[in-house]
Amino acid sequence: MGPLRRGSLIGQLSSTAGALPKHVKIVEVGPRDGLQNEKNLVPTQVKIDFINMLSETGLSVIEATSFVSPKWVPQMADHAEVMQGIRKVSGISYPVLTPNLQGFQAAVAAGAREVSIFGAASELFTKKNINCSIDESLQRFSDVLSAAKEGTVPVRGYVSCVLGCPYEGKIAPAKVAEVSKKMYAMGCYEISLGDTIGVGTPGNMKEMLSAVVKEVPVGALAVHCHDTYGQALANTLVALQMGVSVVDSSVAGLGGCPYAQGASGNVATEDMVYMLHGLGIHTGVDLPKLLEAGSFICKALNRKTNSKVAQASCKL
Repeated sequence: MGPLRRGSLIGQLSSTAGALPKHVKIVEVGPRDGLQNEKNLVPTQVKIDFINMLSETGLSVIEATSFVSPKWVPQMADHAEVMQGIRKVSGISYPVLTPNLQGFQAAVAAGAREVSIFGAASELFTKKNINCSIDESLQRFSDVLSAAKEGTVPVRGYVSCVLGCPYEGKIAPAKVAEVSKKMYAMGCYEISLGDTIGVGTPGNMKEMLSAVVKEVPVGALAVHCHDTYGQALANTLVALQMGVSVVDSSVAGLGGCPYAQGASGNVATEDMVYMLHGLGIHTGVDLPKLLEAGSFICKALNRKTNSKVAQASCKL
């Protein structure tokens, strides 16, 4: 490649194809996002053992459960027992999902020290997922954020459907940027951008992130890619090139969204770690121990892993 021209081209290259981060924080969402969609109830002790195994892998963030109404997500009805039953290892965060003030208060009472709230860049998805409009959802969040501030509880914000919605189709990057900006301004320390139905490609990931980084510092962003169309690792790599250094993933590629048809599963943590280590990026995660945790939960669920790395390791 010849010498770079000055001005906008240099700026463009440094922001879109910059150096990869030296360290990436992985947010393991298997125990919550991975299990919430399971049709058969997973025994509480299995969930506790699963989280305890994940705590041995070097992961620094393990999303443990969700304090939602059991009417909406029966799989998470044992949230308090799970939070009180797990071994909390020093240096590891065990955030939980809280849709409203009631969920937040129950979570804190059960020992949660960090929570997540979830919204979407799609009006229809928000309506079907949390039964209100985007503006109403932001109002609910403000109650949670006020209470969290008082109790010095960090809050992470999820924005769903950033690259497409099962009800609305394509989502405008400006809409994603607008919702992300509001949630960040309200006090969320980190905004996780979710391709909930996995329809995104590297091209529209780049377009969407380009809009969001104008409104939210890139250091406060994470990506949460589903692998429905096999694009999750490619989309994540684009985000890393654009300066994102936090990624969400799920052991064994478990999970989907109960309100998003065709959301076949999160990107597998094993595959994410394999890619990141191959790029020379530090994660602190022990891949063999991660494979053990994935194998454990797949046996408990009586299903095959969705992790390509786990499948290949079995054949070696």
